[in-house]
Amino acid sequence: MSLEPTTESQQEELQAADQSADGNILPTLGKRVREIRDRRGMTRKLVAREAGVSERHLAHLEGGDGNVSIVLLHNIARALNVPLIELLAPETEDTVEKRLIRRFLERLPQHRLEEVVFRLMRDFGHEEAVRRKRIALIGLRGAGKSTLGKRLAQEENMPFVELDREIEKETGIPGREIFSLYGQSGYRRIEKRTLERVLRDNPRAVISVGGGVVSQPESFEMLLSQCMTVWVKAQPEEHMARVMAQGDLRPMAGNDEAMEDLKRILEARLPLYAKADTVLDTSGETVDQSFIKLRQLVLG
Repeated sequence: MSLEPTTESQQEELQAADQSADGNILPTLGKRVREIRDRRGMTRKLVAREAGVSERHLAHLEGGDGNVSIVLLHNIARALNVPLIELLAPETEDTVEKRLIRRFLERLPQHRLEEVVFRLMRDFGHEEAVRRKRIALIGLRGAGKSTLGKRLAQEENMPFVELDREIEKETGIPGREIFSLYGQSGYRRIEKRTLERVLRDNPRAVISVGGGVVSQPESFEMLLSQCMTVWVKAQPEEHMARVMAQGDLRPMAGNDEAMEDLKRILEARLPLYAKADTVLDTSGETVDQSFIKLRQLVLG
């Protein structure tokens, strides 16, 4: 197996990451792998299988124990669909321009950030009026995206699009089988291609999007720049109860730690979901109550 070559700047970044770890590189690396895995909603078993390592070996790595080879890290990075450099030097920036932009934003007071965001969207993205014609509902299963999305689309006479269903149409394969055949990274590539088509073909629509799309930067940026995004959320217990009420018992089948896994995934994705334009909390509410709030949020 050939490894991707590193540039001179990347080698310097790796050295800097090693020096800054003060001898604690393994715990830091393990924490980073675990955070990325949780953010992508991938089980340890799935990552181990796609990386070609044992689940026990991956557990040792995430715990900060044992020896780690560069080949192993390369395989794990590929399974997580991230560059190797992101595991080893996650705080570094790709270019001088990105570093300058980051420093500029860090110096801005909080009340100026919203102004900058809107200027960027106006000058480099779709116009706001065009963007708001598409409403994208994001969040974990069980929050109410499909139920509320269908109702909103019907009331506003707009198409309702479930991205997961479009992916199945695109491939002619059920979603679970796509994961088995192509793995997590393959599924995300198909998801990105399908999302591009959906946005191109639907200038006005309500779109329900799978919870893991936020962990794929290119796909998530498409949603943020071309749709008004709503994070539909609920308490973890309600997410789980609603999924099971729909007849899907897989989350609890033989897995006593399912609730803890759900909470970790939700916690890891919080900063990403928080990038949505607005938030709809459906916890403890009826469908009618949540729908009224959704209409107010997106239609004013």
